[in-house]
Amino acid sequence: MVNDLKPPTTPPTTLPKPRPVAVVVGPPGAGKTTVGQALAARLGVAFHDVDSAIEAAQGRSISDIFVDDGEAVFRDLERAEVARSLAEEPGVVSVGGGAVMDPRTEAALADHVVVFLDVAIADASKRIGFDRSRPLLSVNPRASWVAMMNTRRPTYERVSTLRVDTAGRTPDEVVDTIVASLEAANA
Repeated sequence: MVNDLKPPTTPPTTLPKPRPVAVVVGPPGAGKTTVGQALAARLGVAFHDVDSAIEAAQGRSISDIFVDDGEAVFRDLERAEVARSLAEEPGVVSVGGGAVMDPRTEAALADHVVVFLDVAIADASKRIGFDRSRPLLSVNPRASWVAMMNTRRPTYERVSTLRVDTAGRTPDEVVDTIVASLEAANA
């Protein structure tokens, strides 16, 4: 008689998917990219910028996507890249200023460490100069920024686990605050 017993099989080990250490959000001029890069370097992890990833995948600038295809197309691309980033990027992720306004993105951020870089218009204008490369700020940039921030602030505050005021502070000072908060939360 032939033995038909097979060796026991064990289910494949499923490793947890990588998660961002922190997700950086805020309005244009808050320093999401600069602070995100510095934070990633300080923590020894990778940095991922959602807007840069979209531009690389599309082979054109965010401004060109807005002009050629419209804001709705850009927001679809953005939502998909944010979702992918939250599921697959293990370092620090910088999310475009308007991404959090999508209810699906807001929901996806719910179980992540989200750092809201808060900035006043005086500091934002020094950092970005309100140039024409920012499609939502191309007409009357200062008034547009203020209106945008008034609309977005409640959402930034709702999704964030940490709010850091960047006014008059260097990127390193902002990173010091974030790292101290992350360490305190993990203590």
